[in-house]
Amino acid sequence: MKVPRDVRRIVSLVPSLTESVAATVPEALVGATDWCTHPAGLDVARVRGTKNPDLDAVLRLRPDVVLANVEENRAPDVEALREAGVAVWVTRIETLEQAFASLERMFAHACRTDRPAWLDTAREAWGAPAPGPRRTAIVPIWRRPWMVVGRDTFTGDVLRHLGVDNLYAGHADRYPKIPLPELTGNRPDLVVLPDEPYAFSADDGPEAFPGLPCALVSGRLLTWYGPSLTEAATILPAALA
Repeated sequence: MKVPRDVRRIVSLVPSLTESVAATVPEALVGATDWCTHPAGLDVARVRGTKNPDLDAVLRLRPDVVLANVEENRAPDVEALREAGVAVWVTRIETLEQAFASLERMFAHACRTDRPAWLDTAREAWGAPAPGPRRTAIVPIWRRPWMVVGRDTFTGDVLRHLGVDNLYAGHADRYPKIPLPELTGNRPDLVVLPDEPYAFSADDGPEAFPGLPCALVSGRLLTWYGPSLTEAATILPAALA
């Protein structure tokens, strides 16, 4: 099913894309997942989660296009929507450069609108190389069991642009389960603890890494691609310092 020439109703199944559409063509956004928390006060129909969307609820919204992501959403859900006659635009974003290019294509071909000014601002914000010496890091995303960011992830590329190299970037898995003794034994320069998907906090996370510098960061700024990229370019370097 092709995206129609005139797009007036959009359902987003990806928090980053929801925020992007809301900042660009808010009048067209009619549905989003329960995890779509930005912008604050977003008043659209909710269609459950990214991994378990209520497909009947999506169809009742009569979308011209549904926005999805290859990592965030399940292929069977995408195929079910397409079989029901709905156009589904699926993004694949593993690097900053892919984010900028993919979002530009999405707005042009899926949302049928001009490239937003905020996208150019975000690209400019990430144009300068990271100053200072490079550091190594591990990036836990879950505990019990401990899981970390591995290969080919947007998070890893964001950190790379900030002068921080993920010690597990060469792992065979994208989000490997690693025993805590191995994580601490690697002696990274930094342990990066985001507040999503696991809500690491000052009281929950740093105590597992005694003697290692820990940086508590916003998961949205570290993992979302959209208007938050501009904010991330200024806030993350300070949080990682």
